[in-house]
Amino acid sequence: MTARILIVDDIPANVKLLEARLIAEYFEVLTADNGPDALDICDRTQVDVILLDIMMPGMDGFEVCERLKANPRTSHIPVVMVTALDQSSDRVRGLKSGADDFLTKPVNDLQLVSRVKSLVRLKTLSDELRIRSDTAQSIGIDDPFRLSQGRLEEGGQVLLVDSRGSSQERIIKTLKPVATVTAMSDPQAAVFDAAENAFDLVIVNSNLDDYDPLRLCSQLRSLERTRLIPILLITEHGDDQAIVRALDLGVNDYIVRPLDANELVARTLTQIRRKRFNDLLRNSVNHTIELAVTDALTGLHNRRYLDSHLRMLFSRAQLRERSLSVCITDIDRFKQVNDSYGHDAGDEVLKEFATRIRSTVRGADLACRYGGEEFVVVMPDTTPGDAVLIAERLRGIIESKPFVLRGSGVSLDITASMGIATIGQSMDTPEQLMKQADVALYQAKNTGRNRVVAAAA
Repeated sequence: MTARILIVDDIPANVKLLEARLIAEYFEVLTADNGPDALDICDRTQVDVILLDIMMPGMDGFEVCERLKANPRTSHIPVVMVTALDQSSDRVRGLKSGADDFLTKPVNDLQLVSRVKSLVRLKTLSDELRIRSDTAQSIGIDDPFRLSQGRLEEGGQVLLVDSRGSSQERIIKTLKPVATVTAMSDPQAAVFDAAENAFDLVIVNSNLDDYDPLRLCSQLRSLERTRLIPILLITEHGDDQAIVRALDLGVNDYIVRPLDANELVARTLTQIRRKRFNDLLRNSVNHTIELAVTDALTGLHNRRYLDSHLRMLFSRAQLRERSLSVCITDIDRFKQVNDSYGHDAGDEVLKEFATRIRSTVRGADLACRYGGEEFVVVMPDTTPGDAVLIAERLRGIIESKPFVLRGSGVSLDITASMGIATIGQSMDTPEQLMKQADVALYQAKNTGRNRVVAAAA
C-alpha cells in the first residue's frame, strides 16, 4: 500500500524522524513547517493523510484542521494530530476540529504505520465513492449530501459489547446525548444482533470474559452484513500490540482506559458521521447505476440494459441449445396522440402501456423500452408458438381497455403491432435476432396493425 503523506511540523528534527519512518514503509512524503503552507499544499496537490503538529507559531494545528475540514476540496483528507500534549482536553478539541486521530510524541512506530495504513484504506474507499457520486451529480442527479445533511447530525444507533454491567452503565450514560446504545454481554449474540439491525457503530470493550475481543472484531469484518459498520475498540493503556493488530483487522478507531467521557463522545460522533457519509456515497452509486439502466419515464429497463443483457441471454441460449424469443411491439398511430392531445398525454399513454406490459410478462422475461413508442420483451426458454401466445395476450390487454388521460378524463383506444423472432440455427448474433423481429413488426404494421406477426424460422 502506498500513499502521499503530508507532515506538518515547525521542528525539523520531528519532520525528519517521521519522514524516515514513513519512507521506510514506501509512502511518498511531503512536508511543511507551518499552517499556511500546509493548506496551500493540500489545496493544489493530492494528499492522502496529514500528520499535523498542534504547537506551531502563528496558525496552530487546531486552526489548520478546522480550515481543512471547512474546505470542500480538502474536507475528506484524514488528519492525525501529532503532539507532545497528552491532555484529554487537547484530544477532544482536536477531534472536534475534525481530526481523525491523535498520536502523542514520541510516536510509537507500529501505531504510526498502522494508523496511517488504516486511514489510507478509508481514504481510498471514500475517493472512489466520491468520484462516482460526482459523476452522478454531473448528469443532473440531486446532490445526496445536500439532501441528507440533517441525517448526518441525527442521534446514532450504537451496539456496545461489554461483559461488565458497571462499565455498560457508564458508557450508556456518557453517550446518551448523542446515541441510543444497545448493550450486550455475549459476543456471539452481539454478532447476530449487529447483522440483523442497522447500527452506526459497534463499540467493543476488551474486558470480554473468556472471549478474544479481536476475534469478535474479525468476525464483524468478515460478515457481509457487518463489514461496513465502524468498530471502536476500548483497550488498556500501553497495549500497543493489540491496538496494531486491531487496526490491521479493520477496526476504525480505539480509545484507552481510563475512559475520558468527552473523548468517547467525540470519537463516537466521528465514526457515526463517517458511516453516514459513506452510506450516502454508496446509495448515490446504487442510484446512479439504477438510473443508467432504467428508463426514467416508464420504469422499465432501457436500451443500454437491453443491449448488454440480450447478448448474455443469447450466448446462454446458444450454449445450452435452448429457445430464446424476442417481441418488438410498437404503439399504433402514437404520433396522433401527441399531435391531438400533447406530449403530456403521450407520456401518460407510454406509462400505462409499460404497466400493462408488466402485468403480462412472466418473471423470467425481460421488458424494456427500446425508444420512443417501441418496447421489447425478451423471453428466455420460449418457443415460437409460446412467444406468439404471450404476445397475443399482451395485444389483447392493450386493446381491451381504453387508456384514460388523468388530466382531461379523455379515453383513448390504443392498439399495438408486434413482431416475433426466435433464435435459429443460422443465427450468430443478437443483432440478427432483433433484425428479424423488426422485419416481422414492419410486416404487422403494413398488413393492418393491431396484430402479431412471427418471423419465418
